[in-house]
Amino acid sequence: MKDPAPLPRSTASAAPLFHVGPVPVCGEAILSPMDGFSDWPYRSLCRQLGSAMSYTEFIKAEFLVNAFEHMGMRLAFDEAERPVAIQIYGDDPDELLQAALLVQGVRPDAIDINLGCPARTVAHRGAGVGLMRNPLKVARIFRKLSAALAVPVTAKIRLGWDDCRNYRLIARILEENGAAALAVHARTKEQGYGGAADWDAIAEVRAAVQIPVIGNGDVCQAADIARMRAHTGCAAVMIGRAAVGNPWIFAGRERSEVPLEAVRRVMQTHLDRNLAFYGPRKGLLLFRKHAIQYLKGNRLPRPVRAQIIQQDRPEEFLRLLEAALSGLAEGP
Repeated sequence: MKDPAPLPRSTASAAPLFHVGPVPVCGEAILSPMDGFSDWPYRSLCRQLGSAMSYTEFIKAEFLVNAFEHMGMRLAFDEAERPVAIQIYGDDPDELLQAALLVQGVRPDAIDINLGCPARTVAHRGAGVGLMRNPLKVARIFRKLSAALAVPVTAKIRLGWDDCRNYRLIARILEENGAAALAVHARTKEQGYGGAADWDAIAEVRAAVQIPVIGNGDVCQAADIARMRAHTGCAAVMIGRAAVGNPWIFAGRERSEVPLEAVRRVMQTHLDRNLAFYGPRKGLLLFRKHAIQYLKGNRLPRPVRAQIIQQDRPEEFLRLLEAALSGLAEGP
């Protein structure tokens, strides 16, 4: 991808903190794969601001096998994002292997299998966290993939289900069958994205396996990155919802410290990338959900935010945004 609006690269240390197989990872915070959010425009922006690697939005194995030629936008990444993991999901070991072999052709640095999605349409059909109810199938999947693929295979899991918190067992199975790294969202299927994340469980997984463990859950501000690593011993921290509208978290900055000009500049860069990637109409439409989150972190009155977000022309959106943020900068 050619970047239409480049940002300065992060000045994070180039020394790797850990490796995914042979792949070095140089940083302690990683943008979580999020359906509808971690597309190329936002992922690449977070990577420039300090996210240590990129995970794509998850892709259904069935779609890859039956309609690979239509998956280009989901699979797109640029060289500056590396290391890049493409995440796929499904419940059939042979179909997952077939999909992974196809994905390997676009040269990712790793292929990640989703064992954590709690959505009913995924989990109740045996995929996502639904796979955690079938440890033998998890073993077959990772044995097949790790034997057949030339790139590392990784996984993202949850704690299991309320009546089956088998995260330690699944972690050991993953390691024994070739997984090169493991991310743990420290909530059960039933918790979804609510309630408290169990950081002690991440520490238990870390103690149970030798492969790198990435912690996920309740990292809400920059200071939580070091807190989770100290509490759990995890190799790195994965950040999802708290990064939406706040990519500066990967630079170790609290949202309240970010100047208005930096907010405007990042929003314009993000919008420019959306427009280049999706086209003018769809690009602006898909940017709105991000814009809502960017603007929440400022003191703009709700009617002003609504007026900006409802614009259907990029130039008018940017004109109103600049005027509103300039007004805030000038103060009362």
